[in-house]
Amino acid sequence: MSDVCPDTAGDGMKSSWPELVGRRGEEAKEIIDKENTKVTAKIISEDAIVLPVVVCDRVYVLVNDYGIVTQTPFVG
Repeated sequence: MSDVCPDTAGDGMKSSWPELVGRRGEEAKEIIDKENTKVTAKIISEDAIVLPVVVCDRVYVLVNDYGIVTQTPFVG
């Protein structure tokens, strides 16, 4: 995704967080917001319908019914 969003995912900024799968959504959001200050993490249900639109200052944190991250969060 860094090729699509170079301003928010380039120059040493993290663009994905595979290590957050299995962690609590709120904890993941805090880590993402801290590690890449150019994006805002948003917690949403893994069952939510998400349009395939790239937004370079957004990271979706997909969580299950228990609030656990189920997919790798990434910029876009």
